[in-house]
Amino acid sequence: MSAETIVAVALIGAFVGFLGGLFGKGGSAIATPLLALVGIPPIIALASPLPATVPSTLAASYAYWRERLIDWEVFRWCLVVGIPATAMGAYATRWIGGAMLVTATEVVVTALGLRFLLRPGDPHEIAVEPPAYRARMIAVAAGVGVLSGLLANGGGFLLAPLFVVVLRLSIKQSFASSLAVAAVLAIPGTIVHAALGHIDWQLVAVFGATSIPLSYVGARVAMRTHPVHLERAYGAGLFLLGATLLLTTR
Repeated sequence: MSAETIVAVALIGAFVGFLGGLFGKGGSAIATPLLALVGIPPIIALASPLPATVPSTLAASYAYWRERLIDWEVFRWCLVVGIPATAMGAYATRWIGGAMLVTATEVVVTALGLRFLLRPGDPHEIAVEPPAYRARMIAVAAGVGVLSGLLANGGGFLLAPLFVVVLRLSIKQSFASSLAVAAVLAIPGTIVHAALGHIDWQLVAVFGATSIPLSYVGARVAMRTHPVHLERAYGAGLFLLGATLLLTTR
């Protein structure tokens, strides 16, 4: 990589790391279009942020864990169902082009942002009772697992909003639980994409050097933010970023 590219990747890593900790997501979904925008080939931009997702989400998850916000039942079910689903999705990228997946990432980010901006959830809403709750957990884990493998991310950008909308967790519980799950779901995707030769390890090192510490900082900021304000900021940020990238990367 050129010096200019290294600086750009480091800045993207810092930005994505902070937002990942703040909004309970690994950050690959945001990193992919940004890296593509600075000239990284699409499939490399798609897969290379994924290895750095593991330590960065663990750093942010630790901040949420200290506040006892992780739902461990959700965590366990998402891993049991999500790990094999993620590996299947990652393997399917052999037949799906990187450019199309970058576009898919941008569309999903925009749609989720609009939903949270216009309809922030009620943090006091009553949770779904079992057995419907367990069925919903399994459906979320399976769907997110496949998509996270296809889109080469830990799934946090999908898990957090689905935990709010489908499982009716509070926004901070959703962020905390999605980070814990995303840290583990990133592992099978990383292994498969590495085997397929999609990962640039120099890019991983530069990206991780800035994203990991900033993830923890972002999580600490989230702890001090009112839930409704956090959700609206989450939605606004995702929508603006996704819409901008859709317009500028075509």
